[in-house]
Amino acid sequence: MSEIRDNILNCLDASSAPVSGDLLAQQLGVSRTGIWKHIQLLRKSGANIVAHSGQGYTLESEVFSSGLLRKRCTGKRIGNRIVILDETDSTNRDAMAEADQGADEGLVIFAHRQNAGKGRLGRRWHTVADSLACSVLLRPDLPPEQVPQLSLLTAVALHDALAHFSPAIRIKWPNDILHNSAKLAGILTEMRAEPGRVHAVVLGFGINLAAPIDGWPADITQKVTDLQSIAAGKISRLDLAASLLNALDYWYEIYLQQGFAPIHAAWWRAHAASGQQVRVHNGQAYIDGIAAALDDDGALLLETSSGTQRIIAGDLELR
Repeated sequence: MSEIRDNILNCLDASSAPVSGDLLAQQLGVSRTGIWKHIQLLRKSGANIVAHSGQGYTLESEVFSSGLLRKRCTGKRIGNRIVILDETDSTNRDAMAEADQGADEGLVIFAHRQNAGKGRLGRRWHTVADSLACSVLLRPDLPPEQVPQLSLLTAVALHDALAHFSPAIRIKWPNDILHNSAKLAGILTEMRAEPGRVHAVVLGFGINLAAPIDGWPADITQKVTDLQSIAAGKISRLDLAASLLNALDYWYEIYLQQGFAPIHAAWWRAHAASGQQVRVHNGQAYIDGIAAALDDDGALLLETSSGTQRIIAGDLELR
């Protein structure tokens, strides 16, 4: 979206009364005809802009635009540049490509549709029509072995932003957000690094906003849910996205200033199975035990009949 169209949306969004074409033209430095052409393009992209004879224009419904989203972001680092795509293969891939081209920390990429979204262990991530797919670029001064902490940080931030809708929102190791044991969101963290040095980290996450009209894809075998069903009402994509980015910025700043300890404590409090009996499949076998602790590198410490086992990766089942 062009800067002028972003600014038109900002002006209309900020006013409770109609905004005249003359005023828009004066503020944005373009002709009345130019304003009218840009408004026509905004309407074609889905913006419900109504013309009131002799008064001006009003914005009658929410528009998910980078300009309106930036206005709602209050963070210091995340959201300094926001890109919203209609369609892409993968927002994580796009963010990493931007990183390779020298993009600054804090870049955020949203997509309405992903054709090749992926989850953990190379699994497919479905970006259905009513979902929020996002990737955030960070450039932390960390050794590669500490990057898993940023995935845990992302889970804490998502939990905090989504818990506003229900106290039953929980984290499930290693990277899921649940509501009453049904998956609501997932996280995938990727990095570009060399031995001893991280060049870029991309935090990717997807959230189910509403159930697909024609049902969930057939190859989704786990129990899933959506935020609209949880909230029993329509969700503001703009407000939700801003809340998520602000929460990420908040926890990232704490991490940079205080280290991992506050994130570790918040994650353990929000984890669905802390201190409980679980079953984990580590890729080779099922292991039963009690989720006793979380290691600083993201490994789950499982108390089993044969002693403590350190699980680096796997699928956890709540018992």
